[in-house]
Amino acid sequence: MKPLAIDLFCGLGGWTEGLLAEGWRVVGIDIEKHEYGDAKYPAKLVLRDVLKIHGRHFKDAALIVASPPCQEFSYMAMPWTRAKQIGDALRGHGWFPEEYKGSRTLPQLTALFDACFRIQREASTAAGHHIPMVVENVRGANPWVGKSRANYGSFHLWGDVPALMPRPQKAQKIPGFRFDVSGRSFQTAAVEGTKTLAHVNKRDGHGCTRHLTNQREHDAVREGVKQTGISGTRENGKGDRWFQDGAARSGSKSNARKAASARIAKIPLTLSRFIARHYYPTPS
Repeated sequence: MKPLAIDLFCGLGGWTEGLLAEGWRVVGIDIEKHEYGDAKYPAKLVLRDVLKIHGRHFKDAALIVASPPCQEFSYMAMPWTRAKQIGDALRGHGWFPEEYKGSRTLPQLTALFDACFRIQREASTAAGHHIPMVVENVRGANPWVGKSRANYGSFHLWGDVPALMPRPQKAQKIPGFRFDVSGRSFQTAAVEGTKTLAHVNKRDGHGCTRHLTNQREHDAVREGVKQTGISGTRENGKGDRWFQDGAARSGSKSNARKAASARIAKIPLTLSRFIARHYYPTPS
């Protein structure tokens, strides 16, 4: 029988795609179903709140992977006055902005991240042996949950991370106009493949200019690493069709923006296959 992996906060299944390709059977856990056109989770999906799951249900797993939501970590890592104010308030310095609806305490902020390790402990206790787990999140989570053990470009990893990690593909500049945090425009294309990443200036409703869907997108450009799931160039050749004609014109709660975030958050196949191969059980 194929070994079992559990994919917490599975989204569109970036971890799962690599696991399936390496011969695992996978059960994904998420609080909602992510389906955007032809894009959907590729294995068995269980709709559950991770905070309400006990790890004993996963005692037969040989590996647990997880990608908790990163929105709050991402936002506080951005160079905006409001973002810095929220971070200071969470540290006990100053007040939260008006109409702020996010986490008010550190335990609230890290609850989903902490739940992953609780589930791992409970699963390992029920199994009678250690079950490895790899948790992925953004660089901005480091100040709040502890330093990541490794990163694959903009994808930072905690838990049972192998000592030797693959090196991500680097990106190269391509001709065209640029948008960066100074107001100039840019776009980046990966050396491998033809998909591009572009960013547009957009007000976030709090007096700040939003250039990025989330921090993974920000780090991908900063570190020159390919992101997955971006739709390709516009017909006029200037910029990315998904962001400029789709998600960038939509509200933060819209399906277009949720789809863009889900695709950006997908674990690169190279990384997920590497972890899948590393932890594939060897015959005793």
